[in-house]
Amino acid sequence: MKIHPVLREIALLFLARNKEICLVGGAVRDMLRGKKAHDWDLASDATPDEVIGIFNAARPRGKVFPTGIKHGTVTVLFRGRTMEITTYRTEAGYTDGRRPDQVCFTASIEEDLSRRDFTINAIALRLPRGTKIDPFDGRSDLKKKIIRCVGDPARRFAEDGLRPLRAVRFAAQLSYTIEPHTLAAIPPSLDICALVSAERVKDELEKIVASDKPSRAFTLMEQTGLLRLFLPELTDCRGVDQKGFHRFDVLDHSLLACDYAASQQYPLDVRIAALLHDTGKVLTRSLDENGIWTFYQHETESEKIARIILSRLRFPNALIESVCHLVREHMFHYTDEWSDSAVRRFIVRVGEDYLIKTYQLRRADAYATAASEPEPGFLLSLMHRVEIAIAQKNAFSLRDLAVNGNDLIAIGVKPGKTLGIILNELLETVLDDPAQNTRDDLMRIAENLRDKLDKL
Repeated sequence: MKIHPVLREIALLFLARNKEICLVGGAVRDMLRGKKAHDWDLASDATPDEVIGIFNAARPRGKVFPTGIKHGTVTVLFRGRTMEITTYRTEAGYTDGRRPDQVCFTASIEEDLSRRDFTINAIALRLPRGTKIDPFDGRSDLKKKIIRCVGDPARRFAEDGLRPLRAVRFAAQLSYTIEPHTLAAIPPSLDICALVSAERVKDELEKIVASDKPSRAFTLMEQTGLLRLFLPELTDCRGVDQKGFHRFDVLDHSLLACDYAASQQYPLDVRIAALLHDTGKVLTRSLDENGIWTFYQHETESEKIARIILSRLRFPNALIESVCHLVREHMFHYTDEWSDSAVRRFIVRVGEDYLIKTYQLRRADAYATAASEPEPGFLLSLMHRVEIAIAQKNAFSLRDLAVNGNDLIAIGVKPGKTLGIILNELLETVLDDPAQNTRDDLMRIAENLRDKLDKL
């Protein structure tokens, strides 16, 4: 194995103190898969105090911070690289299904690896040479593309309720299958999974959605009960038929849309919006006189549900607002019969900053209707007309108007509700006829509106 020079240098610092150090975890897994390792986690027989001493003596090359010293972990900044170094340890007692009640240091890397979740994550490289330590045959599972627990799956999942979700996440990220005994141990562990914090669940779901094919994980989650536990709103979409306009039920349609967004490498907020954009159909489904299911205004309900889900899982507010905006605006039906003012109103409603993402979500939605690419030229006419409207520097917001609030106050318009009404009416006027966006025209219109409102 090719070992990074910085890791070799760190290893020499430990060897000089008669201590060993190993690269462990995901970095080793990725290197064995021929992938670049982005994050380094290290394990050593040195105690936290000894690790601190080693790096204090190595200044100014590195600094050390006792971030998790209670559990034997310190964070090191060395040669511009940040990494965690944990003393070899064993764990016992998991009362809360999340953290060990007791941590004991050990001198053996093999014992340390025995507490890991999956065999593919229980491989170490002893530094500086990179000698492989693989007591649970993780390399074999890497070759077979299998996710398998270290030892008894029920015991591993009882130790940390996040591990079942990590199993399905790895299945999606790596395109691996979950070993049958490991998969079978997930449903009985749901009570433990329910103890996991929303923030940890959010992190795993984010990684699932960021994978190449998120449906691999979500299908396993549905199969094992994890979907009902963490995303019951999606589970409720199963069996909600859409025949007449869609080939699939709402859940499969949503998963296909999310997969398409991932395949096109759309941003995270678009992928999440694709996953959640039709959740409101469960509440708005109705059978019309022709026996066809309709879902009028489902985007409004979908936005509400998306906000509930993302808030519950502690997603950042900025991402929540972005996803909800995309979900709310995904149901536009463009035709070439749209007037120029309709195009301008579309720009105002969606927002210039969201145009590309809205197109992306609409394309993912269209693909998922029948699992086939939209027709050639899909949305191209709309995109072209939008580009023309923007290039013409039309007014799309109050700040683009040729007058402002101070101008209206100067002619006697009262600040507050009346001022807002008149400004919005002026914007509507300009959206209908951009040529009227002149100071003289708008002031004349504003005076007429002021007089009418004063009489009410």
